[in-house]
Amino acid sequence: MPANSIPPQILDALTLAHPSWRPILLKGLDAVAKANPDYLPALAADHYLPTENRLFAAFALPLGDVRFVLVGEGPYPRAESATGVCFMDGAVGELWCDNGLSKPVNRATSLRNFMKMLLVADGQLQADQTSGAAMAPVAASAKENGSIQTLAQLQDNMTRHGFLLLNAALVFRKHVPPPVEARAWLPFLQTVLAALEGTGAKLVLWGKIAEQLKKLPECANLEQLCSEHPYNLSFITHEGMQGLFGPMRLLRAR
Repeated sequence: MPANSIPPQILDALTLAHPSWRPILLKGLDAVAKANPDYLPALAADHYLPTENRLFAAFALPLGDVRFVLVGEGPYPRAESATGVCFMDGAVGELWCDNGLSKPVNRATSLRNFMKMLLVADGQLQADQTSGAAMAPVAASAKENGSIQTLAQLQDNMTRHGFLLLNAALVFRKHVPPPVEARAWLPFLQTVLAALEGTGAKLVLWGKIAEQLKKLPECANLEQLCSEHPYNLSFITHEGMQGLFGPMRLLRAR
């Protein structure tokens, strides 16, 4: 399918991607169309998340700045939450409240557990005490000790460390199971990963759907770090993720 046959709504979304990515993303869309010619036209005619042309919002980070490719499952299933950036919930502003994490953070299960993992890695929480009364003093301290206060600051910190925050399925539709959606986007992700060969970028895979990427030949030369998806409580104590993210001090304001 040539570019002029890809639905205009899909092509328009490329405007939010950095120019260094656009030829690669177009090639990826072509690969999706060749593998399943009906997929993109059906998607364009359907209701899906994210809205507001944010399908490729994760690619705002220039190709040359990518150091990590973090792959989750799919967009949050709420219009106000799905931003096109992996696990960055658009409904979240402030991270903290008087009793711990803010209500919007607690509603975004993956983000909540990611935050708690960072706090454990930073020594601010004990691994066996990550809820209830243990969170109140952490929140109080966060407002005074130079910690980040908003989700936008967390995303900025991750961007500074070179994180490309992707999902295995770039869209969410209520009537399409995430594994089915992810399979349709697999040729696209293969194209993206092929473009990163030789850059030294590391692949961080969260959950069973993302871990399917391990089998791709495009991943053979990428260092891979895997864990359960952050919506699992066990993610909070995952030593591999603590080892990766702990030294970055992502909760510290810059």
